[in-house]
Amino acid sequence: MSDPRVFFAAERTLLAWVRTGLTLMALGFVVARFGLFLNLLTASLAGSGAAVTNAHHAHWPSGVLGTILVLTGSATTLVALHNHRIYLRSLPPEDMPRLAKRWLTSFLSLSVATIGVLLGVYLVFS
Repeated sequence: MSDPRVFFAAERTLLAWVRTGLTLMALGFVVARFGLFLNLLTASLAGSGAAVTNAHHAHWPSGVLGTILVLTGSATTLVALHNHRIYLRSLPPEDMPRLAKRWLTSFLSLSVATIGVLLGVYLVFS
């Protein structure tokens, strides 16, 4: 007896993990840029270059935490894809739908993870 619902449940689970990874990346970007906002706020209130330099050093933890969250989101997506592939290999052939484009979710997951890694690299060097 073929039951394609098993395959589609695995697809939905992978996509839920991809959404979780995207959420972590978005939160990480916001946290990383919050330090920049604090620097700009401090600069506008102080009005001197020395205060801006000291403010930059005072708000560095938000950049580090944000970068860690972005990279954690990418890792979450990659681990979810790895688990998904292992699970699909364990399914009997009759549970795999004939017209399913199995590569599509892998492509989506790898694209999201790659963008997250690139965003993490950008945050490190900016």
